[in-house]
Amino acid sequence: MTLNLPYRQIHLDFHTSPHIAGVGADFDPDEFADTLARAHVNSVTAFARCHHGMIYYESAAHPERVHPGLVRRDLLPAQIEACHRRGIRVPIYTTVQWDDFSADAHREWLCVDEEGRLAGTKPLQAGFYRTLDIFHPGYRQFLKDHIAEIFRLMPVDGLFLDIVQVKPSLARHWLDAMDDAGFDPEDEAARLRFARRVLDDWKLELSEFIRRQPGYTDACTIFYNAGHVGPGDRTAAAAYSHYELESLPSGGWGYLHFPVAQRYVRGMGKPTLGMTGKFHTSWGDFHSYKNPAALEFECFHMLALGARCSVGDQLHPTGRLDPYTYDLIGGAYGRAEAVELWCAGSQPVADIGVFTEEEFTAGNLTPGHNRLPDSIFGAVRMLQEMHAQFDIITSDRDLSQYRLLILPAGIPVDAALAARLEAYLDAGGALIASHMSGLKPDGSGFASPRFGVDYVGPAPYTPDFLVPGETLRAGSGLNPTGYAMYERGTEVSAATGTEVLAEVEVPYFNRTWRHFCSHRHTPSAQRIGYPGIVRRGPVIYFSHPIFTMYQSNAPLWCRKLLAAAVELLLPEPSLTIQAPSSVIASLTRQPEAGRQVLHLLHYIPERRGVAFDVVEDVIPLYNLPISVQVAGRVTRVACVPAGAALPFTQADGRVRFTVPELNGYQVVEVVA
Repeated sequence: MTLNLPYRQIHLDFHTSPHIAGVGADFDPDEFADTLARAHVNSVTAFARCHHGMIYYESAAHPERVHPGLVRRDLLPAQIEACHRRGIRVPIYTTVQWDDFSADAHREWLCVDEEGRLAGTKPLQAGFYRTLDIFHPGYRQFLKDHIAEIFRLMPVDGLFLDIVQVKPSLARHWLDAMDDAGFDPEDEAARLRFARRVLDDWKLELSEFIRRQPGYTDACTIFYNAGHVGPGDRTAAAAYSHYELESLPSGGWGYLHFPVAQRYVRGMGKPTLGMTGKFHTSWGDFHSYKNPAALEFECFHMLALGARCSVGDQLHPTGRLDPYTYDLIGGAYGRAEAVELWCAGSQPVADIGVFTEEEFTAGNLTPGHNRLPDSIFGAVRMLQEMHAQFDIITSDRDLSQYRLLILPAGIPVDAALAARLEAYLDAGGALIASHMSGLKPDGSGFASPRFGVDYVGPAPYTPDFLVPGETLRAGSGLNPTGYAMYERGTEVSAATGTEVLAEVEVPYFNRTWRHFCSHRHTPSAQRIGYPGIVRRGPVIYFSHPIFTMYQSNAPLWCRKLLAAAVELLLPEPSLTIQAPSSVIASLTRQPEAGRQVLHLLHYIPERRGVAFDVVEDVIPLYNLPISVQVAGRVTRVACVPAGAALPFTQADGRVRFTVPELNGYQVVEVVA
């Protein structure tokens, strides 16, 4: 069965203190559901139990947890019934690792940190962030009893299980279990690996339990939220029905997190849902409103990359939705609904597969949006600004679907991966690697002669200066001079038959207390030290971590050099567009409809406050020339949903046309 996830969802937080009275006093089921319907919402996640540990329905199994101020004792069932009458789906939320009531009532259910303290919020701090232990048999049984009661009392469209993260504990039962399983409790990495195993086993066990409940159907969704989805989630994929990507531009995620996560997760074989918030800052921000242009951009970016939309809101303790919030959401969701026809069943067009270091780093064991490698953020930033079509991948993906692979910064290559890369190159593929990527896992040298270089060691100078040769200058427009490379590179020597595309000038000396020059770094001594960029057939190697460097300080020359390298190896990309780098262009295909669909976005995030970026103004662009690679005769090119047909020409396997106006978001169909 193919899961048909709604495209316009609300995640309705309701973390309500037990010290607040009159909870649900102003709740009117019809007003609640009508407000959602007017805002074009077709799914809303509503609360069974919150981080305070409060329950929002009449519970026979756990009456002590029903919110003491709850006036509408049937709040959750009434929300479900009213929404169902209007065709609105209602997945049910419950918390897992944060529950303030449980943390007070059952101290034995709490994780123990390395200092022997109960993990999370300190006794005199505000917050419900003490970490509950999903390995404790008592808490596990409580969760099963709680979920079983939800199924007994109401229809369940889905379950959203929140705060499900890799959390090691040094409680006695953990120590005993680690000893029994052969994990050294004194080894931090071993503790993390064991915690990952515990979590994966628990998710698989709980999903099996959920699927056995009376009333469960294949349409019932199951999702475990950790604030990030990435390579570490592959091992328990069977526990999930779909993936939801919590990714607010504030709250620590930022505008780059969603494309990083979605460009990877959309290849995991399950439907995806992007999740932002209506808040100006982040979760828990009452009486705040996101700029309309920002909400549009966030929702339309989800659609462009193949995800459904979810907007986070929070219900006031009185139980009444804020109508102005739903005016805001309805503005974006009305436009999203109009283009759903060109989103349903779409598949991304991706010329390039970008490996992520997340597969190989400790961050994979403790997943989190604030622990992702800088190199993958830099790669996404550069490629989006180049309007490239790409996925983020891990080493287990089918490489043959990509015409070019990129290995940024630190991708180790063992014998098995080296053999797969060589077979990929033999079949006509191309590859770009940078810095330490391509080295054997022990760092002793490059895993394949196809990289065209021999490893010498870390570059002896930093910063050093990259001088592009004639080939790269022609493609980049750069000058025949040295460009500062701010991150330490790798010293390599070019193998026989390898073309040097750029050389490295070294400084007079490294900056130390013994000898330094000027404010920041020593200038070039105008002496060549080692190769900087080389090419051997379909492989180009950069000796510097250009992707990490771009995330740190965005040198334009790094992006221009990458673009020139990509053009050498991929001269006929699926899409070309003459537009500012601030335009995001995403190409998809709808095989059943016989068309390709181009999503164009032009919203510019700005750092107007210290903490995060905002989007306020929409700056229109005009007359954008576009070329799309096509197979077969094109019969129609049109801006949709308005359906305005565009003149086009077709030759040499490409269709060329001009988009007359891009006012924030425009979808274009190419029918062949």
